Amino acid sequence: MQKVKNLIVTSLLLAVFLWPAGSSAQTNLYVSLSGNDSNPGTQRAPFASISGALTRARKISGTVFIRLYAGTYYLSNPVVFSSADSRKDNEPLTLTNVDHQKVTISGGAILGGLNWTVYKNGIWQAKIGHDLVFDELFVNGKLQRMARYPNYDPSAQFLGGTAADAISKERAARWQSPAGGYVHALHSAKWGDFHYIITGKDTSGQPMLEGGWQNNRRSGMHEKYRYTENVFEELDTVNEWYYNKKTKILYYLPPKGLDLKTAKFETPQVAHLFEFRGTEEKPVKNITISGLTLTETVRTFMQNKEPLLRSDWTIYRGAAVFYEGAARCRLENCVLHDLGGNAVFFSKFNRGCEVAGCQISEIGASGICFVGDPAAVRSPSFEYNEYIPPAEIDRTPGPKTNNYPKDCKVYNNLMFNLGFVEKQSTGVELSMCQDITVSHNTIYDVPRAGINVSEGTWGGHIIEFNDVFNTVKETGDHGSFNSWGRDRYWQADKKKLDSIVAENPAIALLDVVKPIIIRNNRLRCDHGWDIDLDDGSSNYQIYNNLCLNGGIKLREGVTRVVENNIMVNSTFHPHVWFKNSQDIFRCNIVGAAYLPIGISSWGKEVDYNAFPDSVSMAEARLRGTDSHSVQGPLTFENPEKGDFRVREGAAALSIGFKNFAMDNFGVVSARLKAIAKKPIFPAVVVTNNLSKDDTIDFMGARVKNLSTAGEQSATGMDQIRGVLVLSVAHGAAASGFLQANDVIIAFNRRLVNNLKDLLEARGAVGKNTEIVIFRNQHQLKQKIEVKM
Repeated sequence: MQKVKNLIVTSLLLAVFLWPAGSSAQTNLYVSLSGNDSNPGTQRAPFASISGALTRARKISGTVFIRLYAGTYYLSNPVVFSSADSRKDNEPLTLTNVDHQKVTISGGAILGGLNWTVYKNGIWQAKIGHDLVFDELFVNGKLQRMARYPNYDPSAQFLGGTAADAISKERAARWQSPAGGYVHALHSAKWGDFHYIITGKDTSGQPMLEGGWQNNRRSGMHEKYRYTENVFEELDTVNEWYYNKKTKILYYLPPKGLDLKTAKFETPQVAHLFEFRGTEEKPVKNITISGLTLTETVRTFMQNKEPLLRSDWTIYRGAAVFYEGAARCRLENCVLHDLGGNAVFFSKFNRGCEVAGCQISEIGASGICFVGDPAAVRSPSFEYNEYIPPAEIDRTPGPKTNNYPKDCKVYNNLMFNLGFVEKQSTGVELSMCQDITVSHNTIYDVPRAGINVSEGTWGGHIIEFNDVFNTVKETGDHGSFNSWGRDRYWQADKKKLDSIVAENPAIALLDVVKPIIIRNNRLRCDHGWDIDLDDGSSNYQIYNNLCLNGGIKLREGVTRVVENNIMVNSTFHPHVWFKNSQDIFRCNIVGAAYLPIGISSWGKEVDYNAFPDSVSMAEARLRGTDSHSVQGPLTFENPEKGDFRVREGAAALSIGFKNFAMDNFGVVSARLKAIAKKPIFPAVVVTNNLSKDDTIDFMGARVKNLSTAGEQSATGMDQIRGVLVLSVAHGAAASGFLQANDVIIAFNRRLVNNLKDLLEARGAVGKNTEIVIFRNQHQLKQKIEVKM
């Protein structure tokens, strides 16, 4: 009888452990590198794998914690959460560590038992006994460089060092078998980058390339900023390596003092570490990953092919942590570093998910991406010059389906050193999504934007309290915050676009159905604009932002309200507005005169602003704006320490400007604050007037040197060169072949880089000649007759 009672008690205890009753019950399942998946998952008898613990967790009600003991867990395949792992709202599942122990989830493989022997010239070699992916190599936890030309130079501005002859026939003559090598290059206009695989050499000795699909503006690679890697003959400096796939031999040039016998060699094997795979009908719900370190995934630049509508982007729909069909799932307090592709990706249907408290650094592509399903977009177009005729556009506002991220949050994350492989990348990417909050993040040291909105679909985002700086470091024509508004109505031909919006202003708001709010951020861009709203970006509310260098640019678009911002040493950049834009720019502090380009109408209101001097204000009033604006010295409380509140009595306070907090930008947790960098605060420049470029008459057109990044962006030029057409007199000779905003780049078969070139070419012209202009993203060559 006693044995029966003991058996009953044991069974009841086991039932309490495995089947907790009520929503308040909590179960802990343990995982250890020394465990066994046949164990019950207790502290003394833990599982060996996360997957083993997940299998048990599916059978348990109540709150469940899967706790990992310290160590590095190497994954040969991603851990996949399906709808079978979903939890009730009050019974979540959390994957975390044991008592704050360091737990690393790695996508790499250890190269054990290497027998290193001398090759030559300081290079060592070792045979690899297994079939492995060899895309990156880590030695003692540090990323090494594939054999490359030119050699890696951390001080180089672009791509770690570049050479115009990187793929020249003369350089390729050194290569015996370059197939499998890579070519990396900036876009010809520095709008991101391109990547190619070398497939061999042609009969003339020129390298043959496959690729170049990684940018949606495919105008070819930059003629200068390029390099090659993974070519054996280029292995010539320390920390470089090369793997011969045919012979399975790894070649490595170690630094002085490295003990090859004791060094730890690893190579990434997988692109994803965790995947959430659900659907709208059967989502993965209420699962949190917390307190883990995620590292070593393969690069994905050759899989980056999917165009994000008509933005400049293409994307690889994947990441170290990948969500598709998730609801109320979180990634929190994790460290993500040394990842070859994107760090976190929310694809298609996701609701109420959050990334919070994470450190994301040394990332090959982007930090956190939200990208919906293009099939949810009405009247989509997928290339810059592609468009739907206005009569054929679906006029129903908003999305067609629910297959996109919505109501998600990116909060209190530190992101830096992103895009070390892919330059068309960002800290936070928003495309075909809605109601995403990006709050209290610190983002710096990135090749392009810190936060990017690829198109208006479908608005509702809140971008607030972020600290974004050291951006656009390897590209051009961009901003710390960048957006495009190439929604269903938009097309590249500005004249046609103007008429479309003039006939039906509401058409510009069919996709961006909710306003996008940018507020209380601190931004600094030294190679572009602090806030860059490009190509039709519409329905924005921009207020209480501290812009430290690049100012605010608004191109095209409708219904933008810009209020109560500070633009230190910079100004307002309005570019080619629609006549009925309804834009508002008021109660802002600018550090210099406005820099308008192609503006014939000034929106709904441009007034009640503060200028640094009387000349810049008078210039604005001559254009018909700012009748109630004021001018006076810009006196800030403590600009050296980043306090740009205006002092009592400043002229700006008289026109309605209100000071806002200067100590609430960026990450909020003490752990992340302790390691986050801060931007450099500029010394305030006192200006009395802005110098003006000379303008001359050219056959009845007023022209000047194209001389600023703003003019380059507005015209779409590849670089700052040529002569910009400001206006053309009606009936003048130039009216037959020139329009305002054209750029003259050649005349009389001579290149025109500036006014001097144009005048010299004009002086030598005969009766008949030709002119080459750049208009609407295309070069046009025209034969003209010149009156002598």
